[in-house]
Amino acid sequence: MSIQIQNISKSFGNFQALDDINFDIQTGELIALLGPSGSGKTSLLRIIAGLEKANQGAILFGKEDITHISTKERKVGFVFQHYALFRHMTVFENVAYGLKVRPRKTRPSKNEIKEKVMELLNLVKLESFADRYPSHLSGGQRQRVALARALAVEPKVLLLDEPFGALDAKVRKDLRRWLRKLHDDYEITSIFVTHDQEEALDVADRVVVMNEGKIEQIGTPEEVYENPNSPFVYHFLGNVNLFKGRLHGGKLRQGDFVVDAPEFLGTENTEAVGYVRPHDISIERKRSVDSVSAKINYIHLVGAAVQLELIRRDNDEYLEVELTKEQYRNLKLKTGEEVFVKPKQLKVFIPEDYSI
Repeated sequence: MSIQIQNISKSFGNFQALDDINFDIQTGELIALLGPSGSGKTSLLRIIAGLEKANQGAILFGKEDITHISTKERKVGFVFQHYALFRHMTVFENVAYGLKVRPRKTRPSKNEIKEKVMELLNLVKLESFADRYPSHLSGGQRQRVALARALAVEPKVLLLDEPFGALDAKVRKDLRRWLRKLHDDYEITSIFVTHDQEEALDVADRVVVMNEGKIEQIGTPEEVYENPNSPFVYHFLGNVNLFKGRLHGGKLRQGDFVVDAPEFLGTENTEAVGYVRPHDISIERKRSVDSVSAKINYIHLVGAAVQLELIRRDNDEYLEVELTKEQYRNLKLKTGEEVFVKPKQLKVFIPEDYSI
């Protein structure tokens, strides 16, 4: 089931939660709505579900305009952060609930319900827990029951609002992998809301980065991480180093530091900022015009990569650099020594007002 989101706006009093949102979702895609609190991602999900009404705009499932259709008739599955399971019902009864409350004409028989529920419990690896109550399950198991319950009614679209936010890091990682496999096996169009950058980049086919009710960028995880189109996206999707300066002759200059910015050829005497990820910075022993002197303040050796914290000599600003263990060993770096930091891939923006 494809989804078209057309010119959706929503306000709560004087607060503009969503401002003219437009994008399409292809059949079978797993989409992440990613952004900080107050960015509008949950409001958009609730409008798609029919739990909120937009002030303007339309939602289409396939070619059908469902903007004014009730939540029940939209046939969406909704999974909440805190499971929302019925505590007085067993796992089996929770999953079967949506099937049992259907109108008599469309309600499956008891045998069909049993067969469907056990098929789903097998899918989420909880078939041996059918007679247990939610209080006897772990958080990860309860969330899998909530997903099975949402899938039981054979929804056209699966919507998930911070589905793993209440779980610890290890369980979240396991469930992310499991959700990706479940989605691929079940072939259902899915949208999930998260403020966890790693979660969105790990699971989604495409990421919709939102900020203050607007879309900042849409793309694959690789596109939005490697090629952010705004300072906000750079900051929100991971650590970033800033190289401030002024543009002259297609170059960004700050004191003795000069780096190419050919996309701004013709822009003169204008303040600008270069953005570069920690892994896109090299450490050198010799100075060059596109490097800056810095002192190694801290070396973090735990994990697959080595994290360095440095302090620039010219302006006392901190820099973060990520090296492979092999690069670190070859350079024989030590805390307190002076080195030269060189951006390998730097993207320049002329500053605009934004907030995270």
